[in-house]
Amino acid sequence: MIHLDLDGAWSPEIPAARHLDFRQWGPPLRYCAPSRLLETFYAEVTPRLENDPFLLYGSGDFHYLSGLWVRRLAARGPFSLVSFDNHPDWDIRPPRWACGGWINRALELEHVDEAAVWGCGNFELNWPNRLFANRRAQKDRRLFVYAWEERYPRRPPGPWSYISRQNWRAAFSRFAAERKSRDFYVTIDLDGLRAEEAATNWENGLFTADDIVWALGELRSAGAIIGGDLCGAWSQPAYARWTQAFAGGIDHPKITVLPEAEREAINLRTRRRLQPALIGTQG
Repeated sequence: MIHLDLDGAWSPEIPAARHLDFRQWGPPLRYCAPSRLLETFYAEVTPRLENDPFLLYGSGDFHYLSGLWVRRLAARGPFSLVSFDNHPDWDIRPPRWACGGWINRALELEHVDEAAVWGCGNFELNWPNRLFANRRAQKDRRLFVYAWEERYPRRPPGPWSYISRQNWRAAFSRFAAERKSRDFYVTIDLDGLRAEEAATNWENGLFTADDIVWALGELRSAGAIIGGDLCGAWSQPAYARWTQAFAGGIDHPKITVLPEAEREAINLRTRRRLQPALIGTQG
């Protein structure tokens, strides 16, 4: 695994991970960035990533970079993209490259057959925010969203599925079995985990680290995980443009930020649990 350090969210000293210091890119890329800047970054970082298909990087504010990471694996396609996230990241509104809409960038790639987002529990499924979902991709059965019943007791109507803490594993097993012999790319945003197991810049979901490890095992039983990334640890927001700061300030929730030592201890435990499971090694 490569540790692409954009914001100091993780310690540079991570076993089984090659550290790349790209913190100069953190403020320009945080939350959103213009396409031209993204292409410059991609051209600079890609040679340094070599052929390693697994990445560890910073805050969930950078999760939209997964739209670039899956681009790198064009030669390995076609594959299914599986995301564990508290947010569907399906927004069709500008900006083109931003936290809330990167799933759409991935689905523009020919080698990404489909995307499935597991563990959504945020406001995007509620009215009026669901108006901005990528309905075409859902209608074409290229985008599947699985949302927590516990977070949506009124079950807002739409082309998505509801799961609960009691039945989600059975649903995921069916999902994996229906994709027998498929290749998978997995992206994990820590905000999809409960607050006891992830200190993030966003609202937390309901998964546990053990849930994610189990799900990765199900995917490997069905097919092969050919690449993946892990992000979402809390970091201090720093922006390069006032437009970023304005948009990010509006979009980010008001959350309680834990003391530094507590944040780092929580995320360290969870990373140690998830990292070997994602890359397919023993913990």
